[in-house]
Amino acid sequence: MLKKIVFVLFIIACQAYAQEGPVKIVEEKIPNRLALYAVNESETDYDVMLTVTGTNFRQRAGKPRLMRVPSATKVLVKTLIVARGKHPSYTYELVLNDSLSRRALRKQAIPIKIKPKKQITLYITEECKTCDTIVNSLEQSKYIYTAHTLSEKPEIRKQIAMALANTRTPLDSVSNPVISLAGKLYTEIEDYEALLEKLRSKEEESTVIEN
Repeated sequence: MLKKIVFVLFIIACQAYAQEGPVKIVEEKIPNRLALYAVNESETDYDVMLTVTGTNFRQRAGKPRLMRVPSATKVLVKTLIVARGKHPSYTYELVLNDSLSRRALRKQAIPIKIKPKKQITLYITEECKTCDTIVNSLEQSKYIYTAHTLSEKPEIRKQIAMALANTRTPLDSVSNPVISLAGKLYTEIEDYEALLEKLRSKEEESTVIEN
């Protein structure tokens, strides 16, 4: 019993460590199998090599190969066939390479949403003329974001109005969403391309209003 507990803790430790990097391994249980996905939550494409060892399962024979996992996707990298009536125990070694190889295997990459380098929050204004376009673009993008409709959130509206009170762009005159990127507010962003430009810039984070 002690050996099993130590082994499980080792598995948990390995998975926690993997989550600190740009790519983590996530398992999905299916009948008589374990599907292992490489989940790339970064902005960089990687080639990955997964080596799995353990008991109570079978896997495809042969040496592990590099497999391409593009940015903001998950890719099935290994399937373990579980022995009937057994509980599989395994550890894994994950090797990442950002120097992409032409020989890397390419399998179906499933898009996922990832956190941007700067947290995105949209405050939808009452007379917003560009909000629908920007929101639709974000919905189709790879980024996680938050949106608040100010007419439905009077307390938040009050806070935004106070933040803009000493600027040349008071809230009542804003026809774009008020966008917060890592705590810095913008009122002049009119489309998704401009949002991406601000998102990728290396501006110092602050709560100063850009006009």
